[in-house]
Amino acid sequence: MIQTLRGLAVRLALGGAPAAALPLTLAAAAVALPGCQKYDQLIEADATADQRWANVEAQLQRRYDLVPNLVSTVKASAKHEQETLTKVMEARAAATQLKLSADDLSDPAKVAAFQKAQDNLKGSLSRLLVAQEAYPELKANQGYRDLQTQLEGTENRILRAREEYNAAVKTFNAELGKVGGQVVNKVTGKPFKPRVYFSASTEAQAAPKVSF
Repeated sequence: MIQTLRGLAVRLALGGAPAAALPLTLAAAAVALPGCQKYDQLIEADATADQRWANVEAQLQRRYDLVPNLVSTVKASAKHEQETLTKVMEARAAATQLKLSADDLSDPAKVAAFQKAQDNLKGSLSRLLVAQEAYPELKANQGYRDLQTQLEGTENRILRAREEYNAAVKTFNAELGKVGGQVVNKVTGKPFKPRVYFSASTEAQAAPKVSF
């Protein structure tokens, strides 16, 4: 319907509407133009939210990529931490297996499962970083220190990306919740759905502590 009304408005602007149909066309155009604008606003807000979510995924991927290097470095100096290392790799595997599509971001249960997997990985990494205190050789390893610093920076980037995504979700959900958004939503072939905010658990709010 949006496309039909948009077409009527365009034909009117080009002078292509029959004279007898002019009153109807004018009325349709009066409805179509605001509706088209609201539809375009929803499309733009939705696309922005998608782009911001892609930024979150990019930073999570950076974390995933750091984990194997961190684990390899620890193995060389902290041979007795095998159980901790195994849990880190298991948590990484579980987190990387969960991917969210645009539709999934409107499903609270799927978003919650994704957040839980990310929290488990972050928790296992935190425990690993605490364990390094018992290994002077590991603490003195420059490669390990560099990895710690990179991981801390990555956690900060993840936090920032998550905040920007949530801001985009707020804008999108607000547009969708307005009267114009609700009206447009009813006449589209594929209604827009509110997105779920991405918020880590209270325990996962703090980045892993880096202690030299």
